Amino acid sequence: MKRIPVVPGWFGADGDPDRFRLLGTRCRSCGAVFFPRADAFCRNPACDGTELDETPLSRTGTVWSYTDSRYRPPAPYPSDPDLPWEPFTVVAVELDEERMVVLGQAAPGVTAAGLAVGMAVELVPGVLHQDAEQVWTTWHWRPLGGPA
Repeated sequence: MKRIPVVPGWFGADGDPDRFRLLGTRCRSCGAVFFPRADAFCRNPACDGTELDETPLSRTGTVWSYTDSRYRPPAPYPSDPDLPWEPFTVVAVELDEERMVVLGQAAPGVTAAGLAVGMAVELVPGVLHQDAEQVWTTWHWRPLGGPA
């Protein structure tokens, strides 16, 4: 079955959970780190830098905020209006090293009731959607030490 990243270039090492990382950009001039990636110029308004390097981001962080999503999301998320809607949990995580907040979906089985602000979480590869021919891959957050 063909595996396709939902957003190409935003994460890597999909086949190896131990190396799986979100991919950001680091400015060579000021050292600022961004996610999602930037390709043309530094997003720091105080910097004119244009030399940017891809950089893997922290795999761990702490829950900054979370909620159950009660709406049908826009593309690239599949949302068949003929199927019953099932809410999912969204988690805002402050990355350990970069001290920036990254939004993502909670891992399957993780609900808002099982999360708390300040809880340690880790990045894991996930599946957004699949059909008979393709699997669309993404990232999820799960409590540190949680089930695979």
